[in-house]
Amino acid sequence: MDGTSSSNLTDDLTGLDFAAVAPDEFARIVKGLSAKQLAEIMRGELRTRILGEVFGRMKQQFRPDAAAGLTALVRWRITGESDVVYETAIADGACEITPGRSDAEPRTTLVMTDAEFLKLVSGNGNPVTMFMTRKLKVAGDVGLASGLTRYFDIPKS
Repeated sequence: MDGTSSSNLTDDLTGLDFAAVAPDEFARIVKGLSAKQLAEIMRGELRTRILGEVFGRMKQQFRPDAAAGLTALVRWRITGESDVVYETAIADGACEITPGRSDAEPRTTLVMTDAEFLKLVSGNGNPVTMFMTRKLKVAGDVGLASGLTRYFDIPKS
């Protein structure tokens, strides 16, 4: 740990306008925090704000050229103080993100903790290593899951 208490850290992040934080800056913030610290900040309203911003940016970070010809529904289940579900629908070179679980059958479902999710989407976690160590669970099309990062511009910390 860097000596920052979790209450100070939570206070610092509560006041942060996540919409104004560039993806590479977000990646640096995540990289500087331990899994325990990430889990501690992912509570209540702050968790809702962070997840909303991350999923809100997916559409902007989508690479339609890389996803040409792909049609897939990806369900994300983020575990923590409660399960949160988002879905990413990719079709016709477009990407739509919706909160909640639809009745549609996903091609793949990804399940991970808050901390692992933040590491993955910030470029601080290797999806293959996460899968092999069971920090990322995949149901359905494992091939699609393993290649998801090529369809999005993932920040580098």
